[in-house]
Amino acid sequence: MQFPIIQEHSQLKQAVSARELFNFLAINDRFSVWIDRMIGYGFSENQDYLGCSFYDTRANKNLVDYVVSVDMAKEISMIQRSEKGKQARQYFIECERLAKQAAQPIEPVFQIPQTLGEALQLAANQALQIEHDAPKVAFFDTVANRENLMNISQVAKKIGLTPQKLNTRLDTIGVYDKRNKRGGRVFNQWVIEQGYGKMKVGSTGYDQGLITQLGQQWIVGLFGSEAQL
Repeated sequence: MQFPIIQEHSQLKQAVSARELFNFLAINDRFSVWIDRMIGYGFSENQDYLGCSFYDTRANKNLVDYVVSVDMAKEISMIQRSEKGKQARQYFIECERLAKQAAQPIEPVFQIPQTLGEALQLAANQALQIEHDAPKVAFFDTVANRENLMNISQVAKKIGLTPQKLNTRLDTIGVYDKRNKRGGRVFNQWVIEQGYGKMKVGSTGYDQGLITQLGQQWIVGLFGSEAQL
């Protein structure tokens, strides 16, 4: 089972879906009953959680959900007193540790040149370093831009479908903009707004639709519930 996805949130800063946490914890109860019980532990609306809803294509209706802060998610996980709860809490703690580590500035070591010769040597060294680092920088940018993104072929492989069959199924639920007649397939705006996909310029020069981690979960839920992301 996939850990809940931590996402940036305008009000809670970082938050997760209560339903995703509920599913990961494998709670043997109805979601509405469970979340009411969790909120009753003293959490504050607008500070620790916010109500929301989403359209469930399988149920063909809107379902109630909550976004909860990472701190609330940690406490909820601890309350469960289960192995799944322990795993979730450790996951949230590790994510916070990595985020803090990445945010720490690295103090550069810089010596001011004292003579013209030292200044010229410094400039020459910097030019060589830039040239040396250029391939690594380009590679990092490529990887960073595609982090957690997958193309349709990769997602199709995860759920045991051919890319053609998966594209056909996505077409039937309105994922692609049928007005686009050039290049690759283009996502409809609602797919991007829901965070299911992103458009990136591919090697052909046309925009390529790539599936986000959230989109992968959504597709697996629709067409391959037994797959693991």
